[in-house]
Amino acid sequence: MIYIITPVFNRINFTKTYLEALSKQTATDFKTIIVDDGSVDGTSDMIQNDFPEVVLLKKKGGLWWSEATNIGIKFALEHGAEYIMTLNDDTLPASDYMEKMILWSKKKPSALLGALALGVHDNKIVYGGEMLNWKSGKFENIIDLISDSNQNGLHKVNIFPGRGLLIPADVFNEIGFYDSKNFPQTVADLDFTVRANNAGYEIFCNYDAKIRVYTEESASVKLNQNRSLKNYYKHLFSMKGGANLKWFTIFAFKNAPRRYVFQYWAIGVLKRIFGYPIKWFLEKIK
Repeated sequence: MIYIITPVFNRINFTKTYLEALSKQTATDFKTIIVDDGSVDGTSDMIQNDFPEVVLLKKKGGLWWSEATNIGIKFALEHGAEYIMTLNDDTLPASDYMEKMILWSKKKPSALLGALALGVHDNKIVYGGEMLNWKSGKFENIIDLISDSNQNGLHKVNIFPGRGLLIPADVFNEIGFYDSKNFPQTVADLDFTVRANNAGYEIFCNYDAKIRVYTEESASVKLNQNRSLKNYYKHLFSMKGGANLKWFTIFAFKNAPRRYVFQYWAIGVLKRIFGYPIKWFLEKIK
């Protein structure tokens, strides 16, 4: 049995449309767990009334993504989960999404399988998997390396976000859970997949399993779209900052190969500090 784990907080409309999409799946051999981290907008009541089949774990708040996800995962494992899927409520899975994930999981039962992400408004690919080059500090987009005719099936990667990621239960038994202590909100998903890959688990982006995403709803995207000195500070230091220097530093020294660790860290810090103001300046002079 697959258990889908989704933390939510005060996004009742997103949560409802997300659960509606899951209710229309062509494959039904899965269970959904919603971890409500203290919502006050009626989210829990809506779930109980409209989606009684969903397991609702109500919490008091302050857990953030990583620990809320861990709570859902532990519940699922205690109830015999064979696979865990992490999926966000600002996504809309295609009707055959679970069917395609299950199909490929039978062919690659020990692998982690991520989803192909499309923009919810234009249906264009926004994420098709990446290979992290530790030496250069660059993320190489898989979609740039394959032809249109090969945009199907599985494509190997070495890192993947938690948005639509299918994980065998054995992975948690071997490497543990998301590192909520060091990475309460972002980076925890990337850290987890690096640890899994280092432990010998293959990771693929499943181009047959599609989700549509509201890219503009990402907190880090909002900070970049609305550039200001305040948002620059948040970009580098806040809980939702996509370039959080503290978390990046921990990630680098925890995961980078020893021979590349200082190089990878230095390149990453420079990109984070100077990337935002450079792009801001270029936008101003256009």
